[in-house]
This record gives sequence, C-alpha cells and structure tokens, in this order.
Amino acid sequence: MARLPLNDLAAFAAVARTRSFTAAAAELGVSPSALSHAMRGLEERLGVRLLARSTRSVAPTEAGTALLDRLAPALTEIEGGLADLATFRDAPEGIVRITTFHWIASTFLAQRLPAFLAAHPGITVQVTVDDKLQDIVADGFDAGLRFGEDVEKDMIAIRVGPPLRHLVVATPAYWDTHGRPTHPRDLRDHRCVAYHNLSSGSISPWELEKNGRELRQRVEGPLICNSADLALALVRQGGCVSLNMEEDLAEDLAAGRLEAVLQDWTPPFDGVFLYHPSRRQTPPALRAFIDFLKAQSGA
Repeated sequence: MARLPLNDLAAFAAVARTRSFTAAAAELGVSPSALSHAMRGLEERLGVRLLARSTRSVAPTEAGTALLDRLAPALTEIEGGLADLATFRDAPEGIVRITTFHWIASTFLAQRLPAFLAAHPGITVQVTVDDKLQDIVADGFDAGLRFGEDVEKDMIAIRVGPPLRHLVVATPAYWDTHGRPTHPRDLRDHRCVAYHNLSSGSISPWELEKNGRELRQRVEGPLICNSADLALALVRQGGCVSLNMEEDLAEDLAAGRLEAVLQDWTPPFDGVFLYHPSRRQTPPALRAFIDFLKAQSGA
C-alpha cells in the first residue's frame, strides 16, 4: 500500500471527532469542500469507506471508528513531540484551545487575554464559549476554565484568579416596596430571576452559605435564563431580584443604583481554575498561558 500523507489522516481524525466537515475545516484552516474532497481521495486510496455522510451530518463508519481508535493516540504523541520542539525556541509558539462559559470569557478572559497575546505573538488562543461542561479530552481542547467546584477530580486544576462572590441584588426602590429578606427562605416571596442550567436542562436553585452551612434556595419570578447580562438588565429596571457576580455589580452598588442583601449568606469562593488532563509534559504554549494567568492573580 502506498504511504498515506499524515495530513490526510489528521484531517480524517478531525472530521471523525467533530462529526462535522464545517467544524473540522475551521479547525484545520481549509474549506469544507476541499476537506470533503480530501476524505473521498483517502477512502479511494484505502479502498474502504471511513465516513457515513448525509445532508445533515457525518459520522465514522465501523471501519472509520476502528481507524480512529488507532490513530488518535499516535496523533496525540506526534502533536506532543512537535510541541516539545518549542522548548528549543526563544519564545513559545502554537495554539492553545480553551473551553469555558460566558461569564469567564466576557469578564475574566476579556480583562487578561489582550495582554497575554501582546506578550506572546507566537501563540494563538482559540476560545470556545459553552455553558455546558465539555469533555476536553474527547473534544480536543488543551484546557478549560471553570469555577473550582465544577472541575472534574481527575484533572490537574490550577487556581488562576482571585476569590469571587455572588450577591443578591435589586434596586433600593424594589426593596422599599417589597421588603428586604433576612433569610434565604424569604426569597420565595420575591420576583427572582431563575437560572436555566443547560448542562442538566433544569432550573438551578440559588446556592447560598453561612458559617459552613449550605442552602439551595429555589426561586421563582418573571424571567428564566442563563444570561447574567439579561438578568442584570431586568434588575436595573426595578422589576426583580437576581444573584450576580460582585464584579459585575461594582459600579451599580457604588452609585446606589442597586443594593445587596443577605450578604452574610454569600461568602467569597475560590474563583476561576484552569484545568487540563495529566500529561507527561505540558505544551509550552499552554504552560506560558498558565504562568501568565497565575502571575496576574498573584498565585
């Protein structure tokens, strides 16, 4: 059998893993049509069908799955070997693929990423924003950014940010009209924004804590969403109560536009962690990213 180009095999692995010509093409930096043509050529040379195509989807065949199972570890080793070469350069280079959720992307990363990219022109950071927890190994990410409590136990977790805090807020006029709660159970009498958890598909209770005692308070109100920005917009209009990050509320609280209650039930928590799978050696580009975030947080 003729020797097969490694690029074609890596391209097949990307299509089989993402189950999308469009997603794989974007990852590889080629057009979907060119990628599809390359896959047909690979199948012809091998004499076996690797991908089952339809108008809406693509998936590996039984033969494709068997090939992917053998290819994936080898491609990971090759990628690791190429990444190791970066240690011989003066500055790290490469791509860092990160998965995270909206608040970390729009606040935590938005404040830090520009300075990192300016300091490391040879590194590209690819950020995928998804409120659902991703399998970073299966989905091809180098690392994830989440709050510490959401990180799986088999991951290497590194704290990269300061302590954070949620606050229960509404306008002073709202509290004057409806009364200020003195215990989380009082929130049942208020118009609260409920959080739609995309991972579980359920409505999440508000998680509060006092003196080590955790309490999960279910709330109801006129809005159910998974957007902190949308919740805050409604709260600023005086229509309801929400649980938001203190960092997002600083200007409103300082100006007296919003007022926090139940602060003894909202202590700080550990904040943002970067997590990645255990490896023989962390790629230099990812190591540079981790070191930068740690230095920013003083960790």
